Amino acid sequence: MALLVIASCQLMVVLDITIVNIALPDIQRSLDFSTESLAWVVNAYTLTFGGLLLLGGRAGDILGRRRVFIFGVLLFVFASLLGGFAQNAGQLLAARALQGVGGAIASPTSLALISTTFREGPERNRAFGVFAAVSAGGGAIGLLAGGVLVEWLNWRWVLFVNVPIGLLIVLATPRWIRESERHPGRFDIAGALTSTVGMVLLVYGFIRAAQEGWRDALTVASFAVAVVVLALFVLVERRSRQPITPLHMFADRNRAGTYGIMLCLAAAIFGMFFFLTLFVQNVLDFSPMQAGLAFLPVSAVIAIGAGLASRFLPVYGPKPFMVLGAVLAAAGLGWLTLTDVHSTYAGSVLGPMLVFSLGMGMEFVSLTLMALSDVPVQETGAASGLLNATQQVGGSLGLSILVTMYGTASTNEAEKQVPLFLEQATRLERLRFQRTGELPKPFSDEVLTAGVSAAFIMAAIFTAIAALIAVLVIQVRPSDLERLKGGVGPGPV
Repeated sequence: MALLVIASCQLMVVLDITIVNIALPDIQRSLDFSTESLAWVVNAYTLTFGGLLLLGGRAGDILGRRRVFIFGVLLFVFASLLGGFAQNAGQLLAARALQGVGGAIASPTSLALISTTFREGPERNRAFGVFAAVSAGGGAIGLLAGGVLVEWLNWRWVLFVNVPIGLLIVLATPRWIRESERHPGRFDIAGALTSTVGMVLLVYGFIRAAQEGWRDALTVASFAVAVVVLALFVLVERRSRQPITPLHMFADRNRAGTYGIMLCLAAAIFGMFFFLTLFVQNVLDFSPMQAGLAFLPVSAVIAIGAGLASRFLPVYGPKPFMVLGAVLAAAGLGWLTLTDVHSTYAGSVLGPMLVFSLGMGMEFVSLTLMALSDVPVQETGAASGLLNATQQVGGSLGLSILVTMYGTASTNEAEKQVPLFLEQATRLERLRFQRTGELPKPFSDEVLTAGVSAAFIMAAIFTAIAALIAVLVIQVRPSDLERLKGGVGPGPV
């Protein structure tokens, strides 16, 4: 029951990263968003979520993890209610940002609660397997739930649905989860602010570059200020007595490698969901519900991969699964680059999506275990927060890079398609194009597909880098295998 409560919270928080994707067209029409500002419905959540996860992990260490967990879930529920009732773009973006804050408080605390609730060895391995499957598969479930809610009700229910789920979690937590020991400490507010602001500026720079080009003054200024602020973040953390990001965690090569792998893989999985959603709805003409159903196999295969990894980790250790998972993910994304306007779901999308998902299921279990291996009890909140932050920041940053690749490739393809269209167009069609600047089908499909393929090439490169890190950096020690089998081994229990 404790695992059910913890996993339900993680599912709710992760699900909200993707559940709004399918609802974006309806949100745009309802609240008068411009196309450029619409992207921030997603980014407002992921950036505050990723930027403040480290502070959330520290809060659990200092104030007690169960107490902080309940507060984070309640804040998430309140923000979801506000977002569902939003009457304009500003109100929705503020609510999405507040949702991210609630998720940042609840999510790292839930992962740390697994470390303190379940005994090290097979019991904790299975718990991490469930948690990792929920974390990785929540995105696909969000797409399905979003499609169902938008088609049967309306876009506001993608936010309202969190309210009853969150309240049930809050009611069940005191009964099934015990409070952790509180550790004295202080909050590193300066570290939290500089890390969040720096990442927001960096992501904004990539998104701006996709829209206005790399020579745009605001693009260059955004990157420059981001570098300065992130450098200030490192300086603040080095001088802080109790930093939000204990930099000594990166001294362990396995943990540093784990964070690097997570950064790359998160970029890939965010990109796969985002661009495949565009492809199946715009090129394959799937309805919102059909698009959601199309991603349902992803969750099942991720669960299979996570189950295999958690079962055989004590035998082989995490490194083989890190390597194999990244290779499978790269193979799946490489396969997706072959999609074109004549592709079908069964023939060109489903196969590579399943290969990718199997690899990601293996990865998330291995990465979660490695990130928390040999971490003192008083720092499990910070360690889990750092892993989650790496995932969210990697996803936001990676998606912005992939959007830039998409924008460049689609612009180049549009320059080829416009003359072809004008050669065949009637006078009325030409007038419509001059007024709107939008190419009709099948020319628009060619443009979108070219951009999506380019984005998948970059995503495949991210996963290939993850595989190289796993091969060259990760070293599994005998003591790690001893702990996975439930033995004593050196290090904290």
